[in-house]
Amino acid sequence: MSVVAQLRDALSDIVDTTPEALEAARADASGHRSDGPPLAVVHARTVADVQATMRIATATKTPVVVRGAGTGLAGGANAGAGEIVLSTARMTRILEILPDDLLAVVEPGILNADLNAALASHGVWWAPDPASRAISTVGGNIATGAGGLLCAKYGVVRDAVLGVDLVLADGRLLRLGHRTVKGVTGLDLTSLVIGSEGTLGVIVGATLKLRRTVEGEICTLTASFPSVREAAVASACVTASGVQPAIMELMDGESLAAVHALLDLPAPAPGTAQLTIQTDGASAAADADRIAEVLRRAGGDVDVTHDLDEGERLLRIRRSMHAAMASLGTTLIEDVSVPRSALPAMFDEIARIEQAYGIRIPTVAHAGDGNLHPNFIVDGPEVPERIWEAAGELFRGALRLGGTLTGEHGVGTLKSRWLADELGDDQWELQRQIVRAFDPLGILNPGKVFARA
Repeated sequence: MSVVAQLRDALSDIVDTTPEALEAARADASGHRSDGPPLAVVHARTVADVQATMRIATATKTPVVVRGAGTGLAGGANAGAGEIVLSTARMTRILEILPDDLLAVVEPGILNADLNAALASHGVWWAPDPASRAISTVGGNIATGAGGLLCAKYGVVRDAVLGVDLVLADGRLLRLGHRTVKGVTGLDLTSLVIGSEGTLGVIVGATLKLRRTVEGEICTLTASFPSVREAAVASACVTASGVQPAIMELMDGESLAAVHALLDLPAPAPGTAQLTIQTDGASAAADADRIAEVLRRAGGDVDVTHDLDEGERLLRIRRSMHAAMASLGTTLIEDVSVPRSALPAMFDEIARIEQAYGIRIPTVAHAGDGNLHPNFIVDGPEVPERIWEAAGELFRGALRLGGTLTGEHGVGTLKSRWLADELGDDQWELQRQIVRAFDPLGILNPGKVFARA
């Protein structure tokens, strides 16, 4: 009996082999596609569905690619020929909300925005805030170690997860982590799973650490600078001042101009870079005033608003970056992080690579935590090798500055060839051995993360 026949026999109508489903599973939001369609998509509804799928996959030694909403930007959920796609997008239940304990237990398919809408009436929220929050799943956030705009003050996904329920490659169910704030029993396997990109098991549940709703007003600042380097220096000055904004985003001249064109806003002066900053909580107004002073001393043209709607309008400019880049052509959306004080030097490196290769690299940054998103714009549907060479130089530049290859998108398919450059051969091999301890047959997301070109 074929693999698909075994899946149908065990799981009936949740096994999808329609051309539309198979084609959709070949790509994520990065725009990159696998070489061919997978065998089938299993739309799991329960933990038992996931376990049954993995038992069949192990018995037949069939590769499995776990998939949520498909909003990833590293090709990590792209499935190809001979592979089963295990989708958890229909596992969307909130199993528990315990506001007194500041925790919730959820299934992996729930969207970030839907979760926080449900939590709002309880006076709590889940802090991770990726730009794709309206369409990305909690399980996908955990699998990729996602970040977002609020990371500088409220942390990344790793800071907001107490435990995960994980189905192993052979179908066994593990309940990792704790429901307590403290817990140091044994090795911290929960942290190991966060950011593992589907290589260790299938996340089927998560115990999340919540926060109380922030009381007080929200203030929004924008500061314009003649160049991106001056804006980066100003952002480092804000960090050094000791004031903690909730959001601090930087857009270089080309990215700002592209978004203004997309949204039909007046064009900024050529080369103008912009910082968009929000403060919140009881000290929001005082913090905004202090930040405005720092920015003006750094040469910025600063505006401050206390109006929530106006603040959201200003943030919409930053949140529209991905759509603006798509309007320019095929985009390789990259993701490196450096120490916050090294942001100016990283922008210098980007400018050097633009000149050396004769290309455009519009860049935005979560300046509050040093995470940059350089965008390589190319003509045609494929990214040529010359662009990959330029990207490789950019990655190595980030490493030289004490940074990392990826702050929040993950390694996936697109960055696997550079992973050993950051880890070193010994750590690369040790991590690969850990993956094999969870998945001895190597059937979970093969060809991703630890695949060398």
